Amino acid sequence: MIRLNDITSRLLSYIPKADISLVEKAYVYSAKVHQGQVRLSGVPYLSHPLEVAYLLTEMKMDATSIVAGLLHDTIEDTDAELSEIERLFGKDAANIVDGVTKISKIQFSTTEERQAENIRKMILAMTTDIRVIMVKLADRLHNMRTLGFHTPEKQARIARETLDIYAPLAGRMGIYWLKSSFEDLCLYYLEPEIYNQIKSGVAERRGAREKFIQEVGELIGQKVREYGIEATIKGRHKHFYSIYQKMKDQNLTVDQVYDVVAFRVIVNTLKECYEVLGLIHSAWKPIPGKFKDYISLPKANMYQSLHTSVIGPYVQRMEVQIRTWEMDKVAEEGIAAHWKYKEGIKIGESDQKQFAWLRQLLEWQKNLHDPKEFMEMVQMDLFPDEVYVFTPKGEVKAFPKGATPVDFAYSVHSEIGEKCTGAKVNGRVVPIKYIMNNGDIIEIITSNKQHPRKDWLDFVKTTRAKSRIRQWIKVEERDESISIGKNILEKSLEQLHINTSNIAKNKDILDVARDMSFQTMEDLFANIGYGKIPASQVVTRLKEKLGIEKEVDVGIVQKVVSKITRKKSSRGIKVKGIDDMLVRFANCCRPLPGEHVLGFITRGRGVTIHKYNCSHILDSDQERLVEVQWAPAKDDVYTAKIRVTSVDRKGVLADVSAIISKKEANIINAEIKTTMDKKGVSYFTVEVDSYKQLEEIMGAIKKVENVLIVERV
Repeated sequence: MIRLNDITSRLLSYIPKADISLVEKAYVYSAKVHQGQVRLSGVPYLSHPLEVAYLLTEMKMDATSIVAGLLHDTIEDTDAELSEIERLFGKDAANIVDGVTKISKIQFSTTEERQAENIRKMILAMTTDIRVIMVKLADRLHNMRTLGFHTPEKQARIARETLDIYAPLAGRMGIYWLKSSFEDLCLYYLEPEIYNQIKSGVAERRGAREKFIQEVGELIGQKVREYGIEATIKGRHKHFYSIYQKMKDQNLTVDQVYDVVAFRVIVNTLKECYEVLGLIHSAWKPIPGKFKDYISLPKANMYQSLHTSVIGPYVQRMEVQIRTWEMDKVAEEGIAAHWKYKEGIKIGESDQKQFAWLRQLLEWQKNLHDPKEFMEMVQMDLFPDEVYVFTPKGEVKAFPKGATPVDFAYSVHSEIGEKCTGAKVNGRVVPIKYIMNNGDIIEIITSNKQHPRKDWLDFVKTTRAKSRIRQWIKVEERDESISIGKNILEKSLEQLHINTSNIAKNKDILDVARDMSFQTMEDLFANIGYGKIPASQVVTRLKEKLGIEKEVDVGIVQKVVSKITRKKSSRGIKVKGIDDMLVRFANCCRPLPGEHVLGFITRGRGVTIHKYNCSHILDSDQERLVEVQWAPAKDDVYTAKIRVTSVDRKGVLADVSAIISKKEANIINAEIKTTMDKKGVSYFTVEVDSYKQLEEIMGAIKKVENVLIVERV
C-alpha cells in the first residue's frame, strides 16, 4: 500500500516549497473519518485515497490537489461536512472535493456517441476548477485497477463508462499515459478474449521485438549523431487497445498487425525535429499517407510531434515520433506541464476549438515556473452559453444558458410543454421559471388544466418552446376572436329579424362571406372579432342580397364589445372600418401627429397606436394590426420626451427652457443630471400638437451654445 511518505517525497521532487503540513493534516483527517471502512478487496478504505493522491503526484499536481485527493470521498462516504473541510483545508480544496462528489453522483444510463459527448461537455461545464477533473481521473484509474472485486455486470458497466467518458477526457487533458491505461483496462473487462489474444501474441514475439527495438534504436542514434544531433531514442510496444483498434478497423488478426513497435526521438530544437525526419525518410521508405505534422498543426490539447511510419530494417513497419523535450513533457504530463492559465477564453462551437485555450499555455509557461500560481488560476469557463441536464432516465440534454423546465418540457413533447405546471429538480419541486443548472435531474409536473401563457415567452430560451407557445396563443386568440365576432354579428342581425340560432350554417351569410373573399364562416367571424372588418359591412351586404331597403341601426355592435369600445374618442385618430373605438397611444414610441402610425387591437383596451417601425409591433401578430390615420382636433396635445446633452455651464437649462416656451410648448416635467466627465444631461417632457412642432423645438435647441446632442427619447 502507498504510504504518506511516498506522496510527500514525490510532491517535493517537483514542487520543493509545497505545503507538506497541509497534506499530512489531510492524511490524518481522512484516516480518522474513514476509520473502520474497508473496500471490497478487504483492505482498509484509506488505501484508496492514498493511491489517488499518489497518482496525482504522477500527474505533477499541486499540494491542494493532493489534499483534495486524500479527501475526495469524505463527503459522500463519511459524516464529514463540506464546511468543515473548507475551514480546515481552505476553499480551493473544499471546492475540488465538492466538484468530484457531484460528478461521482452522476448516473450514466446511456453512452451512445452523441450522449457520451454531451456528458463529457457537461462534466467540463460543471467544473470551475480543472483540478476537479484531474482528481476524478485519478480516482477512476484506481477504481479501474481494482475493478476485479465487482460483479461481471458492474465491471462491464463501469468499463464502458470509462471508455466512453473518462478516457477521452484524459486525452483532452493531454495525459496520454492515463488515456492508454484506461483503454487497456477497459479492453480487459469488455473484450477479455481479444485482450488475452493480443497479450499472448505480443508475449510470443516479445523477445524478437525487444531485440528489434534495441538494434533499431542504436541504428537511429548512430544516424543522428553522424549529423551532430544530440538525441534520446526510446522504443516501446504499442498499448493493447491501439492494437485492438487496428485489428477492428482493418479486420486483422493479432499475427497480421505488424506495426506494434513505436520509436520516439527526442531532440533539443524545433529545427532538429525536421532534420531527423529527413534522416529517417532517407534511411527507410516512408509509408504513403502515414505522415502527420502535429508541430505545425498541434492537436486541440496542445500535443505537438512529428509522426511517420516507415518500412524499417527486416522489412517491418514501424512508427517514429519526433519531438523536442518540451513537447515530450506536454505529451507525458498534459495540462500539468503548464504553469499558467488565463481565465475567460471563450470556446467556439466546433469540438476542435473546445480546448483552444490549452494551446496558449505553451507560451505562457515559458515565463513562469511557479506551479502554485498556475493552480490558483486554473479556472475554466468552457461552455458559458450551454447547460447540460438529465432526464429521469439518465439521458443528457443540452439547453441554452438560462433555460427553464418549460424549455425542457417542450423538448420532450409539445403536449408536455403546454401542460407544464412546474418541475422536480433533483427531487425538489420548483416553479416553471426555475433556471436549470448543469447536472440537474429534471422531472416535469403537468396538469390538464394548465395552458401556455403569454408571459412564458418572457423566460423561455429555446426556439422550439417559443414557437410552440406562440402557435398555441395564436390558435387560442383566433378561437376567442371567432367567438367575439360571432356574437357581434348575431346581435347586429337580430335587428333584421333573421334567425341567428344557427348562424354558422346560414347559407346567405356564407355567400356574403365568400363574396368578401373569406373561405369559411370562421374566417369571417375571426376578422370581425379582431376588428379588421365591421359587422355593419356584413349586414349591409346581407341586406342587399336579401333585398332589404330599410335602414337598420347597427349601433348595438359596439355595445356588445363594450370592453373595447367607448364613446367616440377625441384623441385625433381614425381607425379604418371601425367607429367609436377606444384609442390610446403607446408609451414605448409616443407617436405624434404627422408620423406614420399603425394600430394594434388589444382586447379589452381598444386600439393602441404605435409608430409604424416600433419594435414592439414588428414581431407582433400581424392579423391584429389595423390601418389608422391622424385626425387631430384643434386643441389636442400630445406628450413627447427629449434628452439634451450639453457642456455643464450655467445658463444652458434656462436657454433651453426659453426656446421650448417660445415655440409655444408646455414643459410638464424636467430632470437634470451631471455626468462624471462634466456634461449636463437634461430630460424634458413637453406637450406639443404635432411632430412638426417637436422637430422645430429640437432644431432650435441644437443651435444653443454648448449643446452637444438633442434626441427624442
